[in-house]
Amino acid sequence: MPNKDRDSGLVIKKLSKRYGKSEQLALDDLSLEVKPGEVYGFLGPNGAGKSTTIRTLMNFIGPSGGTATILGYDIVEDATTLKRHVGYLSGDFSVYEKMTGKQYLGYMSELQPLKSKGYEKKLGKRLKAEFSKPLGELSRGNRQKIGLIQALMHEPEVLILDEPTSGFDPLIQEEFYGLMKEAKQRGVVVFASSHILSEVQKMCDRVGIIREGKLIVERSIAEMASEAAQTFDITFADKIPLTELKKIKGLKVTSHNQNRVTIHIHGKLAPLFTLLSKNNITGIDTRTLDLEEVFLRFYEGKGERR
Repeated sequence: MPNKDRDSGLVIKKLSKRYGKSEQLALDDLSLEVKPGEVYGFLGPNGAGKSTTIRTLMNFIGPSGGTATILGYDIVEDATTLKRHVGYLSGDFSVYEKMTGKQYLGYMSELQPLKSKGYEKKLGKRLKAEFSKPLGELSRGNRQKIGLIQALMHEPEVLILDEPTSGFDPLIQEEFYGLMKEAKQRGVVVFASSHILSEVQKMCDRVGIIREGKLIVERSIAEMASEAAQTFDITFADKIPLTELKKIKGLKVTSHNQNRVTIHIHGKLAPLFTLLSKNNITGIDTRTLDLEEVFLRFYEGKGERR
């Protein structure tokens, strides 16, 4: 058995996965690293390779090439040992439908005793989980709560979460963000896929965006914010200088009427203000940076590769 390396976190090197006789490429030389105490958001459109990556990390499917280690354990050679240190949640948690939540969590705690007695009950109260009904009778969101509790209740050193808040209402989502913040403070490695961009912005330190099996960009949330467009609503006393505005690099006119225009602008603001200084402006309002637009640029293939 190898010595566990707590400081190594999650390290993926040139991981690839091919399917079927046609050897369709689902993962293409994926490389990334997540440190202890870091929350890493793994994003991409449907079919991009997010779930394939997570299933490979959990050794549910074998890689076609490359390697990955978690806490120094190889995901294939040390899979059994590694699972003692990992909390995992699938995007649509569904197991043992005739068991109640209480029975299921009791069964899981017998397989691996809890570090803190009664911790699953504390999690249940925070998430307002339904323990008494059979899992098969629960709504998707309530079933997902039980899945999240089983991932967290052993206080693992690593969390691998595939669309973890599926079906959660806003209040439970906020509780989930709190749990992730606490995990981060304990030095847990958190690797989570998500489609909810506001969730990623609130929860993550860094993000990686995957498309067609390739990691196309990695950014910190702060870097993403710096790349976001600023939105201005500008009112002119006279005619809008649309032609001049459209010549400014990184500027996009999103709407306009008689003397009012709304623009998005990436990058330097000096050219815009130089133009405005030559015109009679009666009003200008600035909106919050549009971080979601930055994500979507990469989703749609309009952003640069890493």
